[in-house]
Amino acid sequence: MDFGLTHEQQMVVDTVRNFVETEFYPLEAEIERTGVVPRELGHEIRLKVLALGFYAPNIPAEHGGGGLDHLTFTLLERELGRASMGLGVWWGRPSNILCAANDDQRARYLYPAVRGEKMDALAMTEPDAGSDVRGMKCAARRVGGDWVLNGTKHFISHADIADFLIVFATTGPGRITAFLVDRGTPGFSISPGYRSVSHRGYQNCILAFEDCRLPDTQILGVEGEGFAVANTWLHATRLSVAALCVGRARRAFDLALHYAAQRKQFGQLIGKFQGISFKLADMITEIDAADFLTLAAAWRLDQGLPANREISQAKLFASEMLARVADQALQVHGGMGLMEDLPLERLWRDARVERIWDGTSEIQRHIISRELLRPLGA
Repeated sequence: MDFGLTHEQQMVVDTVRNFVETEFYPLEAEIERTGVVPRELGHEIRLKVLALGFYAPNIPAEHGGGGLDHLTFTLLERELGRASMGLGVWWGRPSNILCAANDDQRARYLYPAVRGEKMDALAMTEPDAGSDVRGMKCAARRVGGDWVLNGTKHFISHADIADFLIVFATTGPGRITAFLVDRGTPGFSISPGYRSVSHRGYQNCILAFEDCRLPDTQILGVEGEGFAVANTWLHATRLSVAALCVGRARRAFDLALHYAAQRKQFGQLIGKFQGISFKLADMITEIDAADFLTLAAAWRLDQGLPANREISQAKLFASEMLARVADQALQVHGGMGLMEDLPLERLWRDARVERIWDGTSEIQRHIISRELLRPLGA
């Protein structure tokens, strides 16, 4: 594996970081205060990203997207991780699962999403089915020539701004099917979710389906093979979480490093005290380790190598690393670290959810251990 970045990759990193620092950072305090990203502001961000030519960077070029490989896209996600997710969501990255659509569905959903005309959201989680996805109760049954969907989804990220949802539901014993459901479909409603301490401005929503009628044309992939579709296209979402965590950790570390090089106590810079300097050493070591794990997993995907364990390792370590780094960066700042004048208290709060969504730390450990033991017949 070559650890050096290509000219294109360095350009991606520099372009995204500059955009994040100039366009997103100045807006973060207001988003934190209100907990909302105005729709007009989101559209402005989307137009700027489209003008950059960086919209839908994860979608293959054959479908009109940026066609970035996994490694380069992971670098892009790492830079977006430095800023508020409420703002970053408008940097459109349509769900790769839409590539499983047929020609008609691509024309109605994938291509508009790539052009920035529509936004999608994924709906799996339910009140009684979080980590146990197979325990979902949201169900679709045959009525005449259609499917009638009933049930509830919650914790559905950015459904408030989505034009359509990719909804997973049971269609029979042991059968999970993915449906494309448009906002405004009769029997389908979206309501505000729970008030979270993490990622203000990035909303979670509750979806309700009451006799929501869907024709066969709304099935994404094949009926009963929703998990196969998801596993083919969605495995890399854990990698995105890892990359975003690395980006946030580097921002927290940069703040702590510069503060330690400027703040004086007892007549000298606090960075000269081992209590602080050793914290910095531990922080950067953990960040680099998480970064290498993440990039190595992305590299394996690009090489066509098995990467399930490596992706879980990256997600597990990076999310837990972020919690430690954010906490230590705040500690270096002392009381000022808890004040809203700095982004540290936000990074500290935001870090907590990363060990829960896209598979809890416990689920990642299960995946890792299973990958190790299965070849031995255990």
